Amino acid sequence: MPWSTPPDTLLNSLAGYPRWFVAACLTVVAAVALWILAKLLKWGMYVLLSLVLLAGAAATVWLFMH
Repeated sequence: MPWSTPPDTLLNSLAGYPRWFVAACLTVVAAVALWILAKLLKWGMYVLLSLVLLAGAAATVWLFMH
C-alpha cells in the first residue's frame, strides 16, 4: 500500500515562514480589507444621502403642486 501525502493546504504552505512574518502579513491584509470596506460603506452612505435628498425634494414639489 503506497503512502499518500496529505493535500497541500494553506496552513502547510505557511509553515515554512516565521510566525511573526505570517502574523504581520495577515495584519496588513486585514487592515487593507477593512479600509476597502470602509470606503465602500462611505460611498454607500453618499449614495443613500443623495437618494433621500432627491426623494425629499421630489415629494416636496409633488405636494406643493397638488
